[in-house]
Amino acid sequence: MNIFWFRRDLRLEDNVGLFHALQNIEDVLPVFIFDDFILSQLPRDDARVTFIFQQLEKIQNQLQSNGKSLAVFHGKPIEVFKKLLLENKVKTIYTNHDYEPYARKRDLELFHLFKENGVAFKTSKDQVIFEKNEVTKDDGLPYVVYTPYFNKWKENFKKTTLIHYESQNYLDKIAPHSYPFISLKDIGFEISTIKVTPFDVSDNLIDNYEATRNYPAQNKTSYLGIYLRFGAVSIRKMIAIALESKNETFLKELIWREFFMQILWHFPHTVNASFRPKYDAIRWDNNEDLFQKWCDGKTGYPFVDAGMRELNETGHMHNRVRMIVASFLCKHLLIDWRWGETYFASKLLDYEQSSNVGNWQWAAGSGVDAAPYFRIFNPTEQIKKFDKDLAYTNKWIPELATSAYPKPIVDHKEAREKCLRIYKEAVG
Repeated sequence: MNIFWFRRDLRLEDNVGLFHALQNIEDVLPVFIFDDFILSQLPRDDARVTFIFQQLEKIQNQLQSNGKSLAVFHGKPIEVFKKLLLENKVKTIYTNHDYEPYARKRDLELFHLFKENGVAFKTSKDQVIFEKNEVTKDDGLPYVVYTPYFNKWKENFKKTTLIHYESQNYLDKIAPHSYPFISLKDIGFEISTIKVTPFDVSDNLIDNYEATRNYPAQNKTSYLGIYLRFGAVSIRKMIAIALESKNETFLKELIWREFFMQILWHFPHTVNASFRPKYDAIRWDNNEDLFQKWCDGKTGYPFVDAGMRELNETGHMHNRVRMIVASFLCKHLLIDWRWGETYFASKLLDYEQSSNVGNWQWAAGSGVDAAPYFRIFNPTEQIKKFDKDLAYTNKWIPELATSAYPKPIVDHKEAREKCLRIYKEAVG
């Protein structure tokens, strides 16, 4: 028997690792593991865990219609696999690559376990078109600026055949088994009240993406993030859809995701440290009271507060607004970008470590291809550009025009001058 381990690829269709697993003589046991280490850091009603469970239910329903079943476990992956290897004669474990530092460490430990037991460990590229060293400069070094990375990505793509792996056509190879399909209650979680918005990759949205994407009131975003994060949709199919449009903007957004993934792969230290080391010398104020007001959407700056309230209530925040609230935290309040990155990680439905870290370092000026430190968004001017009718702002701040709305917690001009001084002392 072989095993296929679902992770960030929660679908039966166009799943590379699953496809390869199903091409062998041996039957395949499909498993998913709710990882104790990851779950221990989350609230019991985390919407992402609910989403994962719903995707597993979808897989289970598809398998059951074919007389098959998915095995779902809860615990430390290494302990679950020790049990599986003890109870079954396993030849090969198949799965898809995961690029985050924790996942790489976990997979290395499992590789050694499997090797000790004479079991092969085969992983496939599934969640990106290009990974690791596949898009580099001519000298083999990684790109740290997006535009040349994008150009090289396109150049490489022209030499590539976009294959769709019809894994769903081979489900007869799924092994019969008696392992359980455990529930959310079994892992100590409950269904979240936050609902995940269905994604939209219609021709209308993609063709008009460049013209509409910066205006949060228009709500013209794809909501694709969480589906890509957990592999509920195939990146190959999304790229194929993007390529059908004459407008490259949507395609560029998909490639930004791969850009940040390869940055995290080459520079894993950036999870906790600035890509540009001198930025770690910044003397952050890290005022906990001001941070809490930022978290609660009570800074007195409407665009910032609207974004934070949207995040807290829905698990989503419009991308233009994300830039504004991140810049405000780092440069108006002089609070360490890592505080903001951690808060976003706890709230965002589409949280992707590589993109989140990359974008927060961009906002702080400390990352790759970052905004220069002296570029400081004026939240008031940003409203005039991107929400001039206040449709988005009023939606999230109904008390905006009343005395109940707080006064600004900092003065923009003073905060800007202080930020420039502190940054200049640190980075010159």
